[in-house]
Amino acid sequence: MATTTQKPIRIGTRRSNLAVVQAEGVRDNLQKLFPTRSFEIETLHTLGDKDKSTALYNFNAKSLWTTELEEKLTSGELDVIVHCLKDMPTTLPTTCTLAAIPARDDPRDALIVKSGLPYTSLSTLPTGAVVGTSSVRRSAQLRRLYPHLQFANLRGNVETRLAKVDKPEGEYTCMVMSAAGLERIGLKPRITQYLGSKDGGILHAVGQGALGLEIRAGDEEIEKLLDGLVDRGSTLACLVERELMRTLEGGCSVPIGVETEWVAGKEGVLRVRAIVVSLDGTQAVEEEVEAPVGSEEESVKFGRDVAARLVKGGADKILNEIVATRPPKE
Repeated sequence: MATTTQKPIRIGTRRSNLAVVQAEGVRDNLQKLFPTRSFEIETLHTLGDKDKSTALYNFNAKSLWTTELEEKLTSGELDVIVHCLKDMPTTLPTTCTLAAIPARDDPRDALIVKSGLPYTSLSTLPTGAVVGTSSVRRSAQLRRLYPHLQFANLRGNVETRLAKVDKPEGEYTCMVMSAAGLERIGLKPRITQYLGSKDGGILHAVGQGALGLEIRAGDEEIEKLLDGLVDRGSTLACLVERELMRTLEGGCSVPIGVETEWVAGKEGVLRVRAIVVSLDGTQAVEEEVEAPVGSEEESVKFGRDVAARLVKGGADKILNEIVATRPPKE
């Protein structure tokens, strides 16, 4: 009888269709694990949702999608927040903690060509074709590989961006965004090309394709509830990526690309590819490293080691120049 008097677990997320779908998936999985508990979803607009025109690079902020939600979490209005892990700052408020990373979906970026155009890949796009993206990580890597392309800022939720690209008289030839985001809301058929190191040549964002479940620090009850959603392989790989970015002091508006995969035939060995690119694509530092990773501590160490290799190769000079030329906060 005690279970019927337990308070609902309140799950917070952004108000976009993709964010709600992701939160519903977490809720449904928790409901299967705890059929006698009740779960409620609360949505709200974050700073990044309210301003849909400013380029992400010009925000000069790392918490566009999280601050308002974390305030509700800390105050007790929410019990858990469902984030796209790539949107979570690598350093969280002391009142909050990353409690769980579920199994990761496809982390790659994807190319989506304007409806009706014949192009089938980045390499088939004509000179001057306009690629829509709000990510300097994507545009910097693509400038390096495809200097004949042009780039234009493209903000908004998935459906909004797709509508802007498909507009017949619109400037965009195509756009690039997370493959997982498209797949989660049933838009996989719109993907023209998957972009990874083996195909389109660009590395994805830290944590892309994964969800991050954030709770109040010290909330053992909620942490225990989420234990059943944790995917160990995804967690260890994502922690490597996040420590790499934390060490380089990057954020979603800095061109750091990564790719992690567990090496076939080598149990417990993780391969990491990482790149830091200048905004114009003319300078880049790349590393590819393998190491055994079997614990969170080893993930952290590996992430720092890869960051150190990048710095030794000159990544710090590229990042310092980017920070120095960033528009000041208004």
